[in-house]
Amino acid sequence: MKTTFIPLLLAGLLTGSVYAQSVSTDVQRNVSQQTRIEDGLKTGQLTTKEAGKLEREQTAIAQEEHKALKDGKLSAGEKAKIDRMQNKASADIRAEKHDVQTGNPNSVSSKRMQADVQRNVSQQQRIANGVTNGDLTNHEVAKLEKGQARVEHKEAVVAKNGHVSAAEQHVIQHAENHQSKKIHKEKSDEQVRG
Repeated sequence: MKTTFIPLLLAGLLTGSVYAQSVSTDVQRNVSQQTRIEDGLKTGQLTTKEAGKLEREQTAIAQEEHKALKDGKLSAGEKAKIDRMQNKASADIRAEKHDVQTGNPNSVSSKRMQADVQRNVSQQQRIANGVTNGDLTNHEVAKLEKGQARVEHKEAVVAKNGHVSAAEQHVIQHAENHQSKKIHKEKSDEQVRG
């Protein structure tokens, strides 16, 4: 009985570690892609409208992560689907940054979008840190990714016409502040990754 129990226990522990590693990798990739979008805005490689289009893809990825992690597990099939979505988004970021269109990184609209995307980078990094240090369970990550999807969707909608007004940015900032509070709450509650 002992010889059977120990391998099963080790397999269970390793599987939990693989799930945590997969979730951590996915969330860290979100950080990386948001950083690339922000950098494209800052250098003028991306227009505000292009950044909005890319944020729509980030919304879909966050929604898929939410859906996949709702049950607390990330199956191989779910992981593969998210990886495919992230690979496509990565290729699209590269294509948009290297096309003939250029943005004005000093325009008011671009500066607003830069600030909003920088906030996404920060929020996603906080989620990634919570996964890495065990402060966030997969259920909590699922809830937080749903919130990120809402924020990113708002950004995509307002940037669709290539312009982000002060009023539109205020709406986004309100959503970002709400999401920031949720991240803090989930990271500081009693639940920990097992």
